[in-house]
Amino acid sequence: MQREEALAIVREYVKNESLVRHMLAVEAAMRWYAERNGADVETWGMTGLLHDFDWEIHPTLEDHPLAGAPILRQRGVPEEIVRAVLSHADHTGIPRQSEMERALFACDEITGLITAVALVRPSRSLSDLSASSVKKKWKDRAFAAGANREEIAKGAEEFGIELWEHTGNVILAMQRIAPELGL
Repeated sequence: MQREEALAIVREYVKNESLVRHMLAVEAAMRWYAERNGADVETWGMTGLLHDFDWEIHPTLEDHPLAGAPILRQRGVPEEIVRAVLSHADHTGIPRQSEMERALFACDEITGLITAVALVRPSRSLSDLSASSVKKKWKDRAFAAGANREEIAKGAEEFGIELWEHTGNVILAMQRIAPELGL
């Protein structure tokens, strides 16, 4: 499968541009980590891109991403990617076993928090954002309340990286595609 095919699946099922930008941010983070770790950049990237493709059609924890997996399989998405998508949600009961699966879990929630912090800065940009800025907002539980801080911390721990180093890495990854993210 090629990235264009994965993006076509996203565009078919996702109309909310904020959700598309979230998936692009996770894709960027996954590609960054794949490069850093000598992994398959395309596979990791497509995993990040596709991980929430079914959220609009299955917006409940009971269905997402379980009900989306058959669609991915029908579209010829490799099982390695489908399994990673399934493992990114704890409620599926599918344990994260591979480095790619742990990376997806680690990169998912943090991108939303980073985006929220960037949007309240005077620049509304990633260009001048640092991990320390995110750390300051981390303490304010009312800020970006939808960003599950426990899940973010758990993701970094499972991936084997210190939280604020991870935050800095994801910021760097997102900066690469800042125009696509509107940041």
